[in-house]
Amino acid sequence: MKPVGPEQIQDTHEHDHVSQCVSNLKKYKQMKNTDQRYGRRTFLKTSAITGWGIGLSGVALPTYGKADHRSLKVGIIGLDTSHSIAFTKKLNDPEAGSRYSGYKVVAAYPKGSSEIATSTSRIPGYTSEIQKYGVRIVDSIDDLLAGVDVVLLETNDGRLHLEQALPVLKSGKRMFIDKPLAASLTDAIAIFKASRKYGVPIFSCSSLRYISGMDEVTSGEIGEVIGAETYSPAKLEKTHPDLFWYGIHGVETLFTAMGTGCKRVLRFSNEDTDVVVGFWDNKRIGTFRGIRRGRASYGGTIYGARGIKVLGSHTGYDPLLERIVEYFKSGIPPVSAEETLEILAFMEAAEVSKKKEVTVDLESVMKKAEQKASKLSI
Repeated sequence: MKPVGPEQIQDTHEHDHVSQCVSNLKKYKQMKNTDQRYGRRTFLKTSAITGWGIGLSGVALPTYGKADHRSLKVGIIGLDTSHSIAFTKKLNDPEAGSRYSGYKVVAAYPKGSSEIATSTSRIPGYTSEIQKYGVRIVDSIDDLLAGVDVVLLETNDGRLHLEQALPVLKSGKRMFIDKPLAASLTDAIAIFKASRKYGVPIFSCSSLRYISGMDEVTSGEIGEVIGAETYSPAKLEKTHPDLFWYGIHGVETLFTAMGTGCKRVLRFSNEDTDVVVGFWDNKRIGTFRGIRRGRASYGGTIYGARGIKVLGSHTGYDPLLERIVEYFKSGIPPVSAEETLEILAFMEAAEVSKKKEVTVDLESVMKKAEQKASKLSI
């Protein structure tokens, strides 16, 4: 498959769309600090691991989703996570001023997981609480889409994300998908294929991408990153591959520092701890430690050519929300599809490594997932 170019988008207003895309590119190049590095990744890299060069990086995905600076109505899918309430509180806060450019949550579709007890038990309480912020509860995703401009897909259960994302993409509305993007690499690939098919870019990441101190790393203050060690809680959920449920936070931090280019993964695991070693190109090594016993927190140490940076704590949701709003406005995700997919490939390779007790190539994992994704209907 070839990258989707403007000439391939069947739209009667093609010229206007291309002009908007050029405008968006200019705006994106002006983004600073942490997003500067992603600009280089998104617009210069056109291929991913194992030949996933089918237009899934930001440069090839069209940015024509139906949203502009006047589209301010936000809809939420999934009230089985605290993120739905946390995001709504911030976006709908009368004191927020212009911080979030006027975007407000106006409607929510509560349904999330039907199997994960820690999620299903939250829905009634969160449904009641979110209405205190002026949010209307709807009975279906179609009803939600009829009254909003953009979407936050917050369902805690990643197994539902492909199913719930498809009607949003078909509607042409921009969408942030909370972690994990999906509960399998196969579903993640299918989501990005649908994103490309319907001409709507998507954005997905953990808020730990914006952990304190990371902006100094991504801005180049410590020079080229030659290695990293990150850690986070890594609670397990039997319905998801081990790291997809909670370890993704620390893995996201690792990739934020190291970038793409991981080739192989080796995992060591017991009931208390995970240690996953990733071997990057240019002889770089990055490790993730998942914590299930003792004090659990977030952090890491990044090794650069000119310095070493010890990361701080979780800074909350403001940095992430600011990027989400910027994406809603511009249509340009701050993290490339290539990087998001490689994060999931890393975690899926770690799952295989644990079971087989061997080093696993990301290429083999990606090829297998691509084959499965090709059979899914989008």
